[in-house]
Amino acid sequence: MWRELLSIPFYRAVFTEVLVTAIYVFFGVGSVLSWPEPPSILQSAITFNLVAATTVQISWHASGAYINPAVTLAFLLGSRISLVKAICFMVAQLAGGILGAAILYAVTPATVRGNLGINVISPNISAGQAVAVELILTLQLVLCYFASTDSQRSTGTPAIIIGISVALGQVIGRYFTSCSMNPARSFGPAVIVGKFPQHWIFWVGPLAGAVLASLLYNFVLYHDPKTLAQRLAILKGSYDGEELENKTDQTKESISLPSLSLVHRL
Repeated sequence: MWRELLSIPFYRAVFTEVLVTAIYVFFGVGSVLSWPEPPSILQSAITFNLVAATTVQISWHASGAYINPAVTLAFLLGSRISLVKAICFMVAQLAGGILGAAILYAVTPATVRGNLGINVISPNISAGQAVAVELILTLQLVLCYFASTDSQRSTGTPAIIIGISVALGQVIGRYFTSCSMNPARSFGPAVIVGKFPQHWIFWVGPLAGAVLASLLYNFVLYHDPKTLAQRLAILKGSYDGEELENKTDQTKESISLPSLSLVHRL
């Protein structure tokens, strides 16, 4: 853990998450404001598509391009990121969401900004249905994140496909919940305008969807063969892939050698 906390790349990654989340919220939430007239769902979906792809491309090599506490939680559970990094990234993403919303609020005329695009559920659905929708929307997003960032199954930048996944959620989700899929996107505008209508939905739904997606991808769709020792090392931030693999190989050899000698005796 301390090795991580004392490294410059760690703080560069945390700062990157603040920056790109602020950019994501500024452009994404800005696309749903009603001026000069209410935007169509397609317009907003295209904007979210473009800003998601842009921010992923910016931060891909610096921080891993999480930009979303739900995605960060999923990667923590999937043994792709340490606990301390996940916590710092989540805090950075929430701070970035507030920063992006604050800048948008400051530059937008009072007659336009209104509630600053805070997420609200449709009056035609229940809170339970809203949670289920957010779960499904985030499920497909996180699965897409895993698939497009898996170095064993995908090459190149995941920016385009993640942008498409975000747009897919926007096209459907806007009818139900104004489409969050990202607690930082919901939290930032809510803090700035001081309104939290049924805000818990935009935490419970995305986080539950992220947990389910992590379990599905890492244990059902593509089984991750990491040992318990490897998972604990990743969690603590002390993971050394080569060292642990060597230890595993030595253990396997020590187990197999007696059996081989027994065969020779026979």
